[in-house]
Amino acid sequence: MAASLDDDFEFNSQDYYSLLNVRKEATSEELKASYRRLCMLYHPDKHRDPELKRQAEQLFNQVHQAYEVLSDDHSRAIYDIFGKKGLEVEGWEVVERKRTPAEIREEYERLQREREERRLQQRTNPKGTISVGVDATDLFDRYDEDFEEMPGGGFPHIEINKMHISQSIEAPLTNSDTAVLSGSLSTHNGNGGGNINVTVRRVTSAKGWGEVEFGAGDILGPLIGLKLFRNLTPRCFMTAQCGLQFSPRGLRPSCSLMTARHLDQNTMGYLQWRWGPNSAMTTSLVRDTKSSHFTLALQLGVPHSYLMMSYQYKFQDEDQTKVKGSVKTGWFGTVVEYGAERKISRHSILSATVSIGVPQGVTLKIKLARASQTYLFPIHLTDQLLPSAVFYATAGPLLVYMAIHRLVIIPYTQAQKEQELELQRKSSATDIAKKKQEAESAVLLMQESVRRIIEAEESKMGLIILNAWYGKFVSDTSQKQEKAKVIDVTVPLQCLVKDSKLILTEASKTGLPGFYDPCVGEEKSLKLLYQFRGVMHQVISADTEPLRIPKQSHRIESES
Repeated sequence: MAASLDDDFEFNSQDYYSLLNVRKEATSEELKASYRRLCMLYHPDKHRDPELKRQAEQLFNQVHQAYEVLSDDHSRAIYDIFGKKGLEVEGWEVVERKRTPAEIREEYERLQREREERRLQQRTNPKGTISVGVDATDLFDRYDEDFEEMPGGGFPHIEINKMHISQSIEAPLTNSDTAVLSGSLSTHNGNGGGNINVTVRRVTSAKGWGEVEFGAGDILGPLIGLKLFRNLTPRCFMTAQCGLQFSPRGLRPSCSLMTARHLDQNTMGYLQWRWGPNSAMTTSLVRDTKSSHFTLALQLGVPHSYLMMSYQYKFQDEDQTKVKGSVKTGWFGTVVEYGAERKISRHSILSATVSIGVPQGVTLKIKLARASQTYLFPIHLTDQLLPSAVFYATAGPLLVYMAIHRLVIIPYTQAQKEQELELQRKSSATDIAKKKQEAESAVLLMQESVRRIIEAEESKMGLIILNAWYGKFVSDTSQKQEKAKVIDVTVPLQCLVKDSKLILTEASKTGLPGFYDPCVGEEKSLKLLYQFRGVMHQVISADTEPLRIPKQSHRIESES
């Protein structure tokens, strides 16, 4: 988490070190000297013009804010780790001031978690599932003599024979208590029903939680349940659950107990005992790595016992493609499944699975997961094992996906990316215009100081900045449009001259007073032409390279 936050802070934060033109290791004396000099330059009382006075106040406040942060050891440590945004987190005022960077980072993450918990209390976190079952057996299991007698019998009969809709929302009550309201509706061949459940969950400690469930439905009747979770050791946990179902046939109690253990970094072992209408004992082994997922499970019970094995391979691509296969055999028969899954947009994942079983037949299962909503479409093709049904169930979705991916998904994602790039360009252009205006205002405020500095340097044949350019330089004369990415920084650099010396730190020059970034995201450099003791000098320096002038090596040798 911290790494992503650091990137965000680096993008959003103003560089206080660059603004004050000091090293990151600058002492309090160096900070104070730079601060005093910039205060004298930008003090609002030095300007009578209302516009210049307003601009001076803005720059003066920025310098003052930078000095306040960097002159305080505690605030400076926070700024060095998290940037300007890190200082805006509530709670720093009650934190002990004498802390190491590692302790500050840990404290920041704690404050972030507390803020996230407060944010979670305002969320409902809705989740939902919609399942539509399709009976398409007439595509393959047709009885021609029956179709000849029916009107329109030349076309196979495809119908929706079952549907299921479920939805749940969460309502955080306190930092440790959460209420969950869920409900579902189902229908199958004209018969249906529904139920509603209310669950209250309490986190008792870092090692466990418990929840109580109350439910009611028009088929099974009221339900009361209790579930407990507990971490037994750092590598082992247990879940216990019991319930009472008030059905028309009487009271139906149920109970289950599950324990799990980390066998190694990527492998979990599970053992579950279930007592009730479907009593069983199940043991399973799950291994999950960056590139694969493997499951082996064995269940012994009444009425179903089975052995199941599944494997999933994860491709390391940006679409998070996965291929999977499984085999399951037991008293009910044998089922073989294979399929694939792929991310089709930022929030959507599409998968297709072919299920071939005896005596179940052939079924194609299509699943679309978008954010917290899931859409399922099981399509039953045939009750028999027909090679044609297997072929079309495999090739059909693949061909349809390729066509939709090429004709719909790719153009849609490209349009989204172009729209995002356009928004970024507009935002960047607005930001550059704002920074440019601030830089021009700073240059206006520097004019009088620069005039005095030049007069003092000329009187002793000192350092005079003749020309200074900052940005991206292009040597190819055919790319003249690139020259617009270079700005004149002669006045800002002359203003930084002191005692015939100019010292720039390793920080990006973009943050210096009178500077702005003319080419965001591209490499920049600084080109200077200056005069010292009547001799011309020239130097080109990288953006983050420290620079100290004058230097003998910068001297331009005169032609004889």
